[in-house]
Amino acid sequence: MEISTPGRICLFGEHQDYLGLPVVAMAISLRAKIAGQKRKDQQVIIHKPDIGETESFLLNDLVYTKPRDYFKSGIKICSGEELVFSNGFESEITSEIPIQAGVGSSSAVMVNWIHFLSQMADKPVAWNAQKIGELAYKAEVLEFAEPGGMMDQYSATMGHLLYLESEPEISIKSLNPNLGIFVLGDSCEPKDTMSILQRCRDTRLEIIKKLKVKNPDFNIHTCTDVDMSPLNDEEKGIFQGTIKNRNILRQALPELEKVRPDPTWIGTRLTQHHAVLRDILQVSTPKIEAMLDASLDAGALGGKINGSGGGGCMFAYAPKNAEIVAEAIEKVGGKSFIISSDSGTRIV
Repeated sequence: MEISTPGRICLFGEHQDYLGLPVVAMAISLRAKIAGQKRKDQQVIIHKPDIGETESFLLNDLVYTKPRDYFKSGIKICSGEELVFSNGFESEITSEIPIQAGVGSSSAVMVNWIHFLSQMADKPVAWNAQKIGELAYKAEVLEFAEPGGMMDQYSATMGHLLYLESEPEISIKSLNPNLGIFVLGDSCEPKDTMSILQRCRDTRLEIIKKLKVKNPDFNIHTCTDVDMSPLNDEEKGIFQGTIKNRNILRQALPELEKVRPDPTWIGTRLTQHHAVLRDILQVSTPKIEAMLDASLDAGALGGKINGSGGGGCMFAYAPKNAEIVAEAIEKVGGKSFIISSDSGTRIV
């Protein structure tokens, strides 16, 4: 059994989904794969040749022994859906997706794992993509009380270009997948995803709490004129940036729904979105900025940091000159990947 699942980039709504705001994300043509089969005993063995590790445990011992013990949590979540595993399994995970770089590599692996488990059960089940995304989110985020949203898991399962709302209920809409070519640039800088997510999330949740004192009917989806007197100047800037990025997504959505969206217009909005992430949330780095500047100088239409930030990846929108933009990223020390929209998780 072999499963293949894509990474993702976030076009609009970065650092917004965990506030309940919508996102526009795109599954990309860099994928992770899991291949494996059942064993005759109860051992679970996962080979990870990309990082030179092998993990193993028994099906009857799913006590977590490390932070983010995802392979055990995946089995627990699937067992909660009444899947039964009488036999263990042995598998190998490989990936083209940059690891810990903000491109959804861990979520692609988790989606692969949930999809794989659905087929390794005593009675295999044919869950749809949204169900796999829901269970992957539970196993990766909710099970460990982590601060992330659900963009990564649903992008990996559904594929292509998506508009995702998480409030008041989960709503997923497919958009025009024919935006053309992007260039992903990996800064190869290590990043601390959890601490950045917690800082950006917790700061803004506290801001919202303060605003509700003076604005009892406050709603982040609809607010326009807000009494910001409870906030200091820094908090006012963070709140205004959050609303600006909310509005950039709203402006972009009708364009992305067109059969022939305007590439230049989209590129400009990507760069505007990045400016808030850089200047207000302060999640960019000098190297990411050098890669973005090099991309724009080489003719890219726009771009932004991708993922939580503090390192990791950026991407540039370059539908007509991807090779030149990729070379420009490499010249300033990044590792480049020419990417496009791709399908969601699938059995190979």
